[in-house]
Amino acid sequence: MKISEILAQDKPTISFEVFPPKQASGLETVKAAAGAIAALTPSFMSVTYGAAGSTSKLTVEVASDIKNLHGVSVMPHLTCVASTREHVSDILTQIRENGIDNVMALRGDIPQDGIVCHDYTHASDLVADIRSQAPDICIGGACYPEGHIESPNKNLDIDYLKLKVDAGCDFLTTQMFFDNNIFYNFLYRIKDKGITVPVLPGVMPVTTARQLSRSVALSGTNVPERFRAIVDKFGSDPDAMRRAGIIYASEQIIDLIANGVNHIHVYSMNKPDVAGEILTNLKEILG
Repeated sequence: MKISEILAQDKPTISFEVFPPKQASGLETVKAAAGAIAALTPSFMSVTYGAAGSTSKLTVEVASDIKNLHGVSVMPHLTCVASTREHVSDILTQIRENGIDNVMALRGDIPQDGIVCHDYTHASDLVADIRSQAPDICIGGACYPEGHIESPNKNLDIDYLKLKVDAGCDFLTTQMFFDNNIFYNFLYRIKDKGITVPVLPGVMPVTTARQLSRSVALSGTNVPERFRAIVDKFGSDPDAMRRAGIIYASEQIIDLIANGVNHIHVYSMNKPDVAGEILTNLKEILG
């Protein structure tokens, strides 16, 4: 099922993200985790793409299992920063051959060795290429409520986002954030720029202090004092920090739904137990 069709439904939905293993030897472990999350019957699942496309084949394999073995709509990621047009075309063919009709189009992170391919400059170039090759596929794109870490300012970042949407994105998913007011303000700003496609807020349940430090270092995400206090208090107690992180993410989602945001994407980090506890917390909210 196309994600654009899921988002057209007038009811709250929760989706989850998983990531493929760095090596093929870890594939069965990831498949088992993905299968356990799929058993929770989320509205859809996404599967990330390794740095420089290093796990592209594993991404498609995990995504295929989610859809064809577990019956859950799926969206594999596809990045272009280190990919040729031929490679993108090959991966897109594999995606469609597996009966998948969604894809998340991303520029991707610059590889550690600094080697990039110049077939694509921005994610908007990738979106346009996918749209030309597969006119009927549903395309998602990323957006950054606090501005992309490489962008000189938020206004320019939204200008680039508009190019991406105009190139063919059907919906957007945000980078994680911990303050919902940042997301609400972002919605007003992009609407003023004429961006009207659905926007899914990305929520990450942070269950360890180390996870928070790493996430902030990579994304530059602002951490509100309320959440800093939680980490300061419970960060040294793994069980307490895990529970506090799940509760915080659940409360974020409840606030989003209460304010009319019906579709939320959860960065579940291949943790079926965390995904399951969030859904348990939201059982009555989701109906």
